[in-house]
Amino acid sequence: MTDRHAAIKAALTPFREALYNASASGLKSACKVLFDTDVICRYAHPIGEGQGTEFLLNTVFFPLLDALPDLERRDYLIVAGDDEEGQAWVGCAGSYVGSFMSPWYDILPSGQFVHMRFHEFYRFEDNKVCEVQVLWDIPELMLQAGAWPMGPALGREWHVPGPAPQDGLSLPPRNEAECNATRRHVLEMLKYLQYHPLQGDASVMQMDKFWHPKMNWYGPAGIGTSRGIDGFRDRHQKPFLAAMPDRGTHHEKTKPYFFADGQYAAVTGWPTMAQTHSGGGWLGIAPTDKFITVKSLDFWRLENGLIRENWVLVDLLDVWHQLGVDVLQRMREMTYKPLRS
Repeated sequence: MTDRHAAIKAALTPFREALYNASASGLKSACKVLFDTDVICRYAHPIGEGQGTEFLLNTVFFPLLDALPDLERRDYLIVAGDDEEGQAWVGCAGSYVGSFMSPWYDILPSGQFVHMRFHEFYRFEDNKVCEVQVLWDIPELMLQAGAWPMGPALGREWHVPGPAPQDGLSLPPRNEAECNATRRHVLEMLKYLQYHPLQGDASVMQMDKFWHPKMNWYGPAGIGTSRGIDGFRDRHQKPFLAAMPDRGTHHEKTKPYFFADGQYAAVTGWPTMAQTHSGGGWLGIAPTDKFITVKSLDFWRLENGLIRENWVLVDLLDVWHQLGVDVLQRMREMTYKPLRS
């Protein structure tokens, strides 16, 4: 790894440690050093978007610390690289864990241990983070709290693991040729995925060319994990494409940023997909004919030239919101307990 990429990874360490230790004072100090004063902050619905370290502290992290006072941040993957525009990014994947003791976005506390996946991307300029793009799997927390207002997942919902080689925090020295090959493989795979269904049947995607036969696709709560190419197609891709067959055709509406670090590739963007919800089946939602954007922040791991693992988080609460359904209100109605004399 070049000194520059190693440095921006290391710059996140005090921030990550403050969240591992649930230290509000440590978090304040780390944010002051790490983030630009006017840092752009983009978070999953309903947290939303804001600017500056005060937004990060008062809107994002302090409420989470109130809800999970013994919070621990558990990273299992940290990658760094430059996107096609030469911008430097660090991508982190892991889970926030702790005891759920106080309400958070009206999700009622269980008093028990919970976990919530995160995919967090940090863009650096002049050794400071100038932009943050983050998805937290808030529905995963709702599920563990016993308040699930959405349709059942087709895949397996569980505590998603880190990379099988357990190397996500100790990647080997950066090899630019390897990084470029990894990035090309993922971009080529995505190009072929977009050929179906508009340009032919499933064979045009040539999935065997890109994906390992024992691939794991780790989707968010509400979609779940699937195993193997057939499992991925049955549990996610078929219903997704049936509902939105024009995905991948509205590039002017999206802004993805791809980078790679060894055998790992990552994408962030706000949004990364745009399509028309013209069919039924996905998430149990009837067709709405609404044009929506989707924020999906992903990591891929290659093994012997094929994608063996793919971690995917999608802002499903935002998708439902665009389709006219207030999931959080449905959750409140489910958990409302009227007072009785």
